[in-house]
Amino acid sequence: MDDREFLLRADEALQDLNRRLAEASDQFAFESDLSSGALVIEFEDAPVKFVVSPNSPVRQIWLSALSKSFKLDWDPTRNAFVLVSTGQSLAELVSACLSQQLEETVKL
Repeated sequence: MDDREFLLRADEALQDLNRRLAEASDQFAFESDLSSGALVIEFEDAPVKFVVSPNSPVRQIWLSALSKSFKLDWDPTRNAFVLVSTGQSLAELVSACLSQQLEETVKL
């Protein structure tokens, strides 16, 4: 994958995730904002942020959440960014992190 294709796929992934988060935020105590190529999730009752951003040099999407950094690679067979160690897609991983932070099940 070249840089242009990575940026296109990363932008599509972040747009899709932001749409899912906007729908879920009606039910849960968080808000998301996509600007300048990064997606930030903030919580109403805690001074905590999750940040999802593309890392072009290594062609990964990085998620900073729960005091950890998760690095997702493009999986052409799934047509999605995936955390290799668990097989979770970006939406599945963010759902799991949100669920842990909010202490209730969040499905994106």
